[in-house]
Amino acid sequence: MKGIRPRQRVTQSNWADYFAARAQRAQDGALKQFFAAPLPDPETPISQVPLVALDMETTGLDERHHGIVSIGVVPFTLDRIKLSERRYWVVKPPRPLDEASIAYHHITHSEIAEAPDLEDILDELLGALEGRLVVVHFRNIERPFLDTAVKERRGEGVMFPMIDTMSLEARLHRQTLWARFRRWLGRPPVSIRLHASRDRYGLPAYQGHHALVDALATAELLQAQIAHRYTPDTPLKSLWC
Repeated sequence: MKGIRPRQRVTQSNWADYFAARAQRAQDGALKQFFAAPLPDPETPISQVPLVALDMETTGLDERHHGIVSIGVVPFTLDRIKLSERRYWVVKPPRPLDEASIAYHHITHSEIAEAPDLEDILDELLGALEGRLVVVHFRNIERPFLDTAVKERRGEGVMFPMIDTMSLEARLHRQTLWARFRRWLGRPPVSIRLHASRDRYGLPAYQGHHALVDALATAELLQAQIAHRYTPDTPLKSLWC
């Protein structure tokens, strides 16, 4: 489930400073190791950046009141998706599931009953993200939900730069003069949801709302966006947030 809430921003010019400071201050060993991994320079061509697609399914829209129920991670580059290194976890949320969330992500009470807490897989998750640039489709879920969940368990949060494939689509279909003219004419906005975005690039339709499948779909979408709208030499600073 996706939702929007304002968050404190770290600009691309000071992500490196943020990571360096957190590597020094972090008390938790896994977080210290995560932040000690160097970030690529903002001028690095995207073709040289190790990437990892991340998707989460949650019980609702607000990280203050809802929880993570599943996480999918798929490492990739512009040339290759590393399915052999994929990771998928179902985790137990802090509050019971309701029928609306079950209908949305199809994770049931019985699956949750047998699932670990996020704490039990957190080191493995951080290791899967460490040293890679995270790619998501709509950054206002994965980053705030993970930050909140880690704070609850480790007493300190985790923030990191991302490439948001939804934001890249918004640049083309929501923020141009033509998009504004369409709105002035009363035309409906172009959808920038994951399925619709993939369809514009001729990518196959996948079953949505499964964290691992959506992570794979996001990785493929970024590859298509770079191939059609950018170049392998596009600097990271033009894409991340």
